Amino acid sequence: MNPFHGTNGIAFGPDGRLHVADFLGGRISAVDLSTAEVEVVVPAGDVVQSPDDIAFAEDGSMYITDLVPGRVWRRDPLGELTLVSDEVKVPNGITCVGDRLFVNEMRPGGRLLELFPGGGEPVVLTGDLPMANAMQLGPDGHLHYPHVLTGEVHRISPDGGTPELVADGVHLPVAVRFDREGALLILSSGPEGDITRISPDGRRQVITTGIFGLDNAAVDEDNRVYVSSFASGGIAELHPDGRLRQIVPQSLVGPYGLAVDRTGTLHAADHYRVAGERTLSSTHGVAAGQDELHTTSQYGEVRTGRRVRAKGLRCPLGIAVRDDGALVVAETGAGRIIAINADDAITVVANGFSEPVDVAFDAHGRCYVSDEQGVVHRIGDGQPIAEGLAAPQGIAVRGDELLVVEAGRRRVLAIDLVTGEIRTEAGDLPLSPPRTVRALFTHGMPGCPRAFTGLAVAPDGTLHVSGRGTVLRIPHE
Repeated sequence: MNPFHGTNGIAFGPDGRLHVADFLGGRISAVDLSTAEVEVVVPAGDVVQSPDDIAFAEDGSMYITDLVPGRVWRRDPLGELTLVSDEVKVPNGITCVGDRLFVNEMRPGGRLLELFPGGGEPVVLTGDLPMANAMQLGPDGHLHYPHVLTGEVHRISPDGGTPELVADGVHLPVAVRFDREGALLILSSGPEGDITRISPDGRRQVITTGIFGLDNAAVDEDNRVYVSSFASGGIAELHPDGRLRQIVPQSLVGPYGLAVDRTGTLHAADHYRVAGERTLSSTHGVAAGQDELHTTSQYGEVRTGRRVRAKGLRCPLGIAVRDDGALVVAETGAGRIIAINADDAITVVANGFSEPVDVAFDAHGRCYVSDEQGVVHRIGDGQPIAEGLAAPQGIAVRGDELLVVEAGRRRVLAIDLVTGEIRTEAGDLPLSPPRTVRALFTHGMPGCPRAFTGLAVAPDGTLHVSGRGTVLRIPHE
């Protein structure tokens, strides 16, 4: 079980440990780089919902950007959390200059602001940023920050003024850092994991790490560089020649929906992509067709491969392929089940559900729906086939049984489709617990996905269940 659901902002604390913000997991941890031991210092379910970046001030305080609710927090050296500001929209990059605090916004038309933990109105240094991100004060005394959408890095004085272009032609720059030699490191979030190093004399070098979805970097006193990944997780030390020493292993950042294709290959929807692929694409539900994958994104899309089949839906999650080839989708936010035919026409199969999260078909073509409010339905029946469950999520059919992940009790149930008898197939599983649903969107930008524990059956009857950063395998006896 991996300690992270992706790794985002990282910074060294006064204790010498590398502190890591886990946006999807909603927590902050500290890593001892000599032992790889991980300790949670701000747990999930606390007031901080979606920590994205962190920075330390001279007095030892840790400052946190809480992206989705739009808050900035201070954690004092004793561990007490206090709110600094709730006036920043999509706060992301954060840095301290002594005890001064600067934050920027990751949105089109965003701002770079100075905040005052002791009180006072924020001061806007500059605006109209095309999605800013992780920033740092450079040796020149200026704040350096990326423009993600335009592939540029700019700088500005901490006291304001006119921003200046520092570098351009960088693919998807998500973070800027300086090493101890004064070189500027620009991280790119693309599949190659490129880091552009610009030396003080202006020479440019591109280091390819191979880490998918680089997010942030931190440099220690000995000029060792450590990097994080929002899409691959883990913490790695980067050598100057591009070699990596993995300290905390990479992992899945979800996973969410699961599917097994006709060859027996397992596919996992892992929020930023289908696991193993190297294309950024929001993915939460997955179904295997004859020769291609069908996926859903909680942000409103249904796709077949890269082809968009539907968009603008309200949090689509589970997906299955009907006998006639139509895609049947649980549109969780709309409380209904829809079908998408070969011409991408949408029809409503059934509605009136509370929170339908997954769908499955049996050998007779009957459709089953799990509703997270505790019920499992068979469409067309007047009565539920199971109720009183604790957050039923992923479902799949195996023979004459419907398998259901009861996430609230961390187990898989088997419902006999002939007798209605319910038994426990597997219990005490390391599943992500249901948690308060966080905002799916924030100021037009993607927010936090809702939990979804997927389930898939292999041809030999083996069950696969989405665990915490892993896929669990339960053999069929």
